[in-house]
Amino acid sequence: MNIHEYQAKEVLRGFGAPVPRGKPAFSVAEAIAAAKELGGPVWVVKAQIHAGGRGKGGGVKVVKSIDDVKKEAERMLGMTLVTHQTGPHGRVVKRLYIEDGSTIERELYLSALVDRETSHVAFIASTEGGMDIEAVAHETPEKIQAFQIEPAAGYSPYVGNNIASALKLKGDQAKQIGGVIKSIYDAFIAKDMSLLEINPLVVTKDGKIVCLDAKINFDDNALYRHKDILALRDLDEEDPMEVEASNFDLSYIKLDGEIGCMVNGAGLAMATMDIIKLYGSEPANFLDVGGGASKEKVTAAFKIIVSDPHVKGILVNIFGGIMKCDIIAEGIIAAAKEIHLSVPLVVRLEGTNVELGKKILAESGLPILSASDLADAAQKIVKAVKEKK
Repeated sequence: MNIHEYQAKEVLRGFGAPVPRGKPAFSVAEAIAAAKELGGPVWVVKAQIHAGGRGKGGGVKVVKSIDDVKKEAERMLGMTLVTHQTGPHGRVVKRLYIEDGSTIERELYLSALVDRETSHVAFIASTEGGMDIEAVAHETPEKIQAFQIEPAAGYSPYVGNNIASALKLKGDQAKQIGGVIKSIYDAFIAKDMSLLEINPLVVTKDGKIVCLDAKINFDDNALYRHKDILALRDLDEEDPMEVEASNFDLSYIKLDGEIGCMVNGAGLAMATMDIIKLYGSEPANFLDVGGGASKEKVTAAFKIIVSDPHVKGILVNIFGGIMKCDIIAEGIIAAAKEIHLSVPLVVRLEGTNVELGKKILAESGLPILSASDLADAAQKIVKAVKEKK
């Protein structure tokens, strides 16, 4: 789960990390009031969307008067902000963050993430802050350094010293960065984060280290124990189909292809997507219904798939263990009849109650193509979609 910058900074503030003063605003009037409360004389008006690159898209402006705060708030609220992370469709700005201006001497980069290869928390540091870190990694990879923390051991001051050296910080600033890193690590562990990115982390002209921006991703699987974080969720920033899927505890991610997939098991879902590409088409989604889905859950999953206007065909690939093939068949039929299915449907069933499941589908009276294995299923759905074009 992602949250907005202003929310991320409040989380960091709670762990003692240095962040500028700021106020969220949902209207022009609130933006003006926030600027007056902060006092100025310099403010930064920031559009709040779940995407990076806002500054390049016109979503971050430094202003020096209340009138200019008003002007920028009027311009940004309701605008469609397009960045390299939103895609060409962009995101509509519905929230702003009014923040104290900072006098910047240097811009640095610092992030913490879960390194799945080592099962450690990795800190990534670079002297090239304020830039796309991907571009830095591509053009000057020697300017990026990684530091591992063993979770069982936790943070130690030597990690802060090593990162300070990598960022070319000395004296009091090196001491400050040690405190910042400990705060970030404590927040990362306590709130079950998967990514915490500070870009830029700045050194101000009076020698202070400040987290000038903040992006946080949380592990969805741990949200049940963080009700305070779950309350920060902004459904307007999420795909409506993904929101609907979450209501039924379905693992769904929308993609750009034309063949909808309903599969049980993440590994099998990935294999299904791969084989669709192998036979010349593109998957429209990742959808894992889980190991023990009910008829109602399967029906909901099917409806979500067909609600995507880009879907031109559907491939159901189920290997029944705990999941029974007859339950899948009943869910498919219920959904297909309710929505008046108008695109080709190929079903591959294997496992528990497979013969009963196939019998239910065969006797449904619906134009469902049965497949003997995964390759056969992929070939049939790709062919059916191409023939219908």
